[in-house]
Amino acid sequence: MRAGNYANCSSMAEEYEVSTKSILRDIDYLKNQCDAPIEYNPSKKGYYYTEETYKMPAINISASDLFAIAIAQKALQQHENTPIYDKLVTVFERIEESLPDKVSIHPGWIDNRISIIQHQKTTIHAQTWSTISDALQRNKTMSMRYQKPHAPQASNRLVDPYHMVNYQGEWYLIGYCHLREKILTFAVSRIEHAALTSKTFDEPSDFDHNQYSVSRFGIFSGAEQYQVEILFDKNHAPYILEREWHPSQKITMKNDGSLVLSMTTNHLFNVKQWVLSWGAGAKVMSPVPLRNDIRDEIKRSLKHYPG
Repeated sequence: MRAGNYANCSSMAEEYEVSTKSILRDIDYLKNQCDAPIEYNPSKKGYYYTEETYKMPAINISASDLFAIAIAQKALQQHENTPIYDKLVTVFERIEESLPDKVSIHPGWIDNRISIIQHQKTTIHAQTWSTISDALQRNKTMSMRYQKPHAPQASNRLVDPYHMVNYQGEWYLIGYCHLREKILTFAVSRIEHAALTSKTFDEPSDFDHNQYSVSRFGIFSGAEQYQVEILFDKNHAPYILEREWHPSQKITMKNDGSLVLSMTTNHLFNVKQWVLSWGAGAKVMSPVPLRNDIRDEIKRSLKHYPG
């Protein structure tokens, strides 16, 4: 039809191996649902476009699909600190431009009705991001300068990158550190410079990022396993019940409405921060090192508030 030919039901039904009734239903849908300028020419015994420039909508999308796309576009804001953000925004803009004119909901309404509160984002250099992406894809060892939070100066590292993960607004790189001779987690924002080397590596067959993360609480991991038990009072218990905080968690309810959350983790740093965030509503039952660490932290904090 776009080429100026007159298509009839019989020829189209034969070509697409369907009935003529199916073709008629399709034509009716195009005319009434897609506003396609299709007319029938009795003398030519076929259908044609009355507008030469007409194009079929690139996407046939439902309201629920559109809603999901709009929400995903809002969620992209968490990646504003990475070079991929602009590319992803462009993709979503192309999707919006391809929507049929007859779509009953425009994604713009999302801006005023739904918000996604993001974690504070860190700054990542575009060159660092590009190098890591290339190294992950090609299994290339990276050379990089890494600044640890309390170190007096940055250190030079050779790292085999295995996996990238986003946690609370920060991107982390998991990989084998040749300097420390073990798998470590690096905050990407603390990488001052990164470059590819000529060396390639094979990811260990026993490395599984899902298994590697299963015992974590937060982003850090260690070699030792800790059995953690935390008592939450009855006022905080409903909030604990609302979520799954760790894959290994078990919850024991108490008669007074309080509960004990138990879990196994291989690092206590993020557990400590999490418990402190609940204030007096949370009490560590075990392990003892975590109890002592939180007690000492509270004592140091109280020195800032004398009286």
